[in-house]
Amino acid sequence: MNQLEPLIQLLDNDGSIVENSQYKSSLDDATLLGFYRDMVLVRQLDMQATALQRQGELSLWAPCLGQEAAQIGSGRALKAQDFAFATYREHGIAWCRGVDPVQMLRFWRGTVHQSWDANKHRLYGYQIIIGAHALHATGYAMGAQYAGNVATGQADKDQAVIAYFGDGAMSEGDINEAFIFAAAYQAPVVFFCQNNQWAISEPTKRQSRVPLSHRADGFGMPGVRVDGNDVIACHEVTMAALERARSGQGPTLIEAVTYRMGAHTTSDDPTKYRNSADDELWRTRDPIERLRVYLTGKGVLNETISAEIAGEATSLAERMREGCRQFPTPEPLAMFDHVYAGPDARIEAQRAEMQAILAQEGAN
Repeated sequence: MNQLEPLIQLLDNDGSIVENSQYKSSLDDATLLGFYRDMVLVRQLDMQATALQRQGELSLWAPCLGQEAAQIGSGRALKAQDFAFATYREHGIAWCRGVDPVQMLRFWRGTVHQSWDANKHRLYGYQIIIGAHALHATGYAMGAQYAGNVATGQADKDQAVIAYFGDGAMSEGDINEAFIFAAAYQAPVVFFCQNNQWAISEPTKRQSRVPLSHRADGFGMPGVRVDGNDVIACHEVTMAALERARSGQGPTLIEAVTYRMGAHTTSDDPTKYRNSADDELWRTRDPIERLRVYLTGKGVLNETISAEIAGEATSLAERMREGCRQFPTPEPLAMFDHVYAGPDARIEAQRAEMQAILAQEGAN
């Protein structure tokens, strides 16, 4: 893949504004300071969750270290009526949709099927199966279209859907099937690919000879390639794609080029397949540092505000530790609840088998 392919960028690696003829920033200083706070706190919750897994409090965790700009920039572009479908790494999207970080941990502790009310937060829960949720997102978008919630011209009614996935998912059949349906029916869905360079241990260059955004052409929808470490550009590109969907103009594929600075999950060792020089290069492109430099240079961010945000991050970490350790141990039979929408003979047979085991243990 040609890594020199132009990217939409509005804030460069040095924290300087970049002029772009197609996209202009509509964000004021207060909003950008809010984005900075979001990214700092999401990084803190991510690091704290990783630590909790290392301490045996969580079964697993999928870090989003380095991908904060792609998630906060796009997540803050969503309207209240929009719906998001994510994989297992979009903790920043959950943050933007108002999910309590303590609740995010419940899924990864392995004691619940999902962590939050999807309808309340307009965000479907963590998805482990790679790519399948893109079809769910497309179906939901088609439903919104048929319900008359698209292209009405009413800002608080017109709805869009966004589906998040990684570069590895682009090699899955489900993703390509979702593209076909979305383009054929002009569904109001945005496909947001966080190209973090690695599908676990497989580099993107082995999956595609062209930038992933170019694949959109074959399905008859626009493809946009954006600097995934530029929170301003990610926000503006996503805003435009969502508005396009809401107005009835169909789907868009966004490729946000970023880097997974941590492991794929806490069960992974990236030193086995990754060059440390690449890690060091991408650390110089840190999305939080980039925005910090820009806001500091404008006088929007100072030592007092930085200290306040740091204090908030410390408090968040403490609350996550305390909340995680206070989770109740679920009843064993609860694992069979809510697996399907209605009764299922196989699930009921498994429930009965577990009841018999528990009864036997009680008798002994």
